[in-house]
Amino acid sequence: MPSFHFSRGRPRVLVLASALCAAGAHGQTAPAVVALERVAVEGRHYDNAVGSSDAASEGVIRAELLKSRPALRPGEVLEFVPGLIVTQHSGDGKANQYFLRGFNLDHGTDFATTVNGLPVNMPTHGHGQGYADLNFLIPELVERIEYRKGPYFAKNGDFAAAGSADIVYRQTLDDNFAALTLGQRQFQRFVGAGATALGGGLNLLAALEVQHNDGPWRLPEHLRKSNGVLTLSGGTRAEGWSASLMGYDARWNSTDQVPERLIDAGRYNGQPFGRFDAVDTSDGGNTRRGSFSGEWHRATDASRSRVSAYAMDYRLQLFSNFTYALDRPDDGDQFSQQDERRVYGLAASHSIDHAWAGLPARSEIGLQLRHDRIRVGLFDTVQRRITATTRDDQVRQTQAGVYGQTSVELTAWLRAVAGLRADEARFDVNSLTLAANSGRTSAHLLSPKLSLIAGPWARTELFFNAGRGFHSNDARGTTTRVDPKTGDAVQPVPGLVAARGLELGARTEWLSGLQSSLALWKLDFDSELVYVGDAGATEANRPSKRRGVEWNNRYVPEPWLLIDADLAWTHARFADTDPAGNRIPNAVDKVASLAVTLRDLGPWSASLQWRYLGSGALIEDNSVRSRASLTTNLRVSRRLGLRSELTLDVFNLADRKVNDIEYFYESRLPGEAAAVADRHVHPAEPRTVRLTLKLGF
Repeated sequence: MPSFHFSRGRPRVLVLASALCAAGAHGQTAPAVVALERVAVEGRHYDNAVGSSDAASEGVIRAELLKSRPALRPGEVLEFVPGLIVTQHSGDGKANQYFLRGFNLDHGTDFATTVNGLPVNMPTHGHGQGYADLNFLIPELVERIEYRKGPYFAKNGDFAAAGSADIVYRQTLDDNFAALTLGQRQFQRFVGAGATALGGGLNLLAALEVQHNDGPWRLPEHLRKSNGVLTLSGGTRAEGWSASLMGYDARWNSTDQVPERLIDAGRYNGQPFGRFDAVDTSDGGNTRRGSFSGEWHRATDASRSRVSAYAMDYRLQLFSNFTYALDRPDDGDQFSQQDERRVYGLAASHSIDHAWAGLPARSEIGLQLRHDRIRVGLFDTVQRRITATTRDDQVRQTQAGVYGQTSVELTAWLRAVAGLRADEARFDVNSLTLAANSGRTSAHLLSPKLSLIAGPWARTELFFNAGRGFHSNDARGTTTRVDPKTGDAVQPVPGLVAARGLELGARTEWLSGLQSSLALWKLDFDSELVYVGDAGATEANRPSKRRGVEWNNRYVPEPWLLIDADLAWTHARFADTDPAGNRIPNAVDKVASLAVTLRDLGPWSASLQWRYLGSGALIEDNSVRSRASLTTNLRVSRRLGLRSELTLDVFNLADRKVNDIEYFYESRLPGEAAAVADRHVHPAEPRTVRLTLKLGF
């Protein structure tokens, strides 16, 4: 992501386009390029100033803002990305559910996320394509979140069609600290971190987190989580390196979504049944991941280079039952999704200042490689005991992407970004249960990008962005010819599915203290093919069209007062004609957030946030819709001396009975004569109070 800023008045150089346009291709000597001047935006928590980005929907969130509002779960730090909503429909050890720009992103498809340089999204995953589990995130270590929306950025590849977020960890700390959080329902969390200079320009950072939580569920969640980070770094911002070891382990019980007919009845198996009860009390899971990663960077007045690499070991066992006794009335429908993999990756980029047709420019080229060696399976289970195998596969998946982009200052008021990305994916599937579903396939895709940025005039910029993006499909879908459940013949699916996006945007600071942006966008998918992990098959969804409006505001009328207000509206439809209807299930129409933060009023700080998740169609004909929800979170903090702080967090302050997620499908409870189409819900947690004591040293 370009990170250049402009000085007041005439813009200097910006934007990146195809590296093939470098000055050498014109047979001329590049004139000296005026060095870009980076302008710091003092006192801002969002680095979204005029001149700081190439799209109205791109920005950076600083650690100071992350400290101002509470997060019920680690993944909810992504809710600082305007228009993005994070929920949960199962146990807290499972990946969150994400909503953005009319997408129910499931557990991450079409929103690419990295943490500390590591990709979070998992292709060909046991539970769902692009599965992004952020529960290993330690919010206290986050330095910034760099976010982008839409397929307009050449650097971003798989899963980034709707957007992406790079969560950057600290390499040093202002203060070493230890923090203990206690809350209702057996919530206990300890996190401690320290950094020290080892001499010779070396710095060491270590962090440890342990947590337990039962939650509000009748079946105690009994979440047990341990997490650690160790980072060694050296050098400077101009030239340096870092290496990190990370480890995470979690186990939990799940209360999955339940049918409303059971909640309305109030009884199940002769016992009272409420919103926080479970049908199958043996659901749950365990997961772990370990990684080693490193990066090296060097920047001069005219160039910048960066190389990074990683290796990761990952495990997941997930036990779920969403239909209860629909398919197996005697034993129940519980199934297990299991995923074991090793992941290896490499990324390198190099940018240079030069001239293009006599105009100041900067070009960047990049290479990204990823290889997954996966054992992935779907099994019938009873009380977490395997009784039958639906499918069991060994998968080797390799993805390679190269990109080039150049930025050119065309005039004093107009800059352009053009780029081209090429991706190739190779899939090698060995089906251990059905040889007909084995095979090797490959897919490739070219993705052009273009941005125009005009201004600034009166501290206002205008943006035009266009680009092609994509997401990969599950490797098993590209070779499957026989449905593993029914035995019916099926057609393999393409490995890569293209999306095309357009955006018109504006960003302004015409009013002192106010940063405001407006984006009108459109995103079309050739197909929303998804791998249905619950059935072990690929579901060929229809082509889709989405369009919407986003309006984001950051207002600092006084140094001690910050007001954030975001509103997003989306129109999402299937693009073809079908008697079933053209609504996309779980595509939420509206989301909004309003937060008021009071900072450093003596020893006190406080914030109050309202989060609105609108209604959406649950089936294609729009005859059943989810209910909108509004929740309120409160944080009050008091400094205790220079380095210590006491913080009170209250989630769902008004104790509203709202749902985190709603679905509409057929299920059958034990004892029911036939399947029933019903709304299935997972409630949001009731009012929850937590108290944190943080000690610096």
